[in-house]
Amino acid sequence: MDAIEQAKRLAAYTAVDNHVLPEHRVIGIGSGSTVPYVVERIVQQGPAVNKGRVFIPTGFQSKQLIVDAGLGLGDVDQYPTIDVTLDGADEVDHQLNCVKGGGACHLREKVLAEAATTFILVADHRKNVEYLGTNFTQGVPIEVVPFAYAKVLQNLHHILGSPKATLRMAVKKAGPVVSDNGNFVIDAPFERDMMIDPYTIMAQIKMLTGVVEVGLFCKMAKAAYFGNADGSVTVRWKDGQVNQILAEEAPGN
Repeated sequence: MDAIEQAKRLAAYTAVDNHVLPEHRVIGIGSGSTVPYVVERIVQQGPAVNKGRVFIPTGFQSKQLIVDAGLGLGDVDQYPTIDVTLDGADEVDHQLNCVKGGGACHLREKVLAEAATTFILVADHRKNVEYLGTNFTQGVPIEVVPFAYAKVLQNLHHILGSPKATLRMAVKKAGPVVSDNGNFVIDAPFERDMMIDPYTIMAQIKMLTGVVEVGLFCKMAKAAYFGNADGSVTVRWKDGQVNQILAEEAPGN
């Protein structure tokens, strides 16, 4: 396992150990490359603990992880209140605002984040930044109904200050990426001075008619766990506290 994968596993294992407690019965499972390690650690809690639990996926990937692990599968319309949701992120700032949607799952991810009593982020150290847009430079993911995408692009270009906003195109099919909900995705980069306050730009984008959801998650997470290259884990908390878990203390080392 290379250093980045090891870092992802460290973050996921530590977050599960701290936040997926035996009494939790409804658990949201997010999307992204860190999430398989979340499911792996939950399975390691044992059949007795997982018996009767329900796991709610944010998309196709997480649904398959839940099914393949033999865990109980549910949906948010059956369980609109979730004990804890664990999810990855494309980038997280020091106030725990994050960018999500690199995998075009951010609508369902935000529903599960809002439904959760506790929302926890897990990522590797590359995602731990002072300002959003530092490393994840392709822009804010915006899910939009197909009928409105051209109008929304014009709004982003000429009103909201993202002249390089583009429709996300598929890699191995002709045409645009289509989300699990049948919508298109726009990636809208913004300058640093606008990303210092991501809540404001999120609200402005959300007000555009045709926008379904914005991949900025602001003021939602309780904590973010970052696996570091040296085997340690950095934990950022909503109240501004930062903890460092040494390599010898981190699970999985």
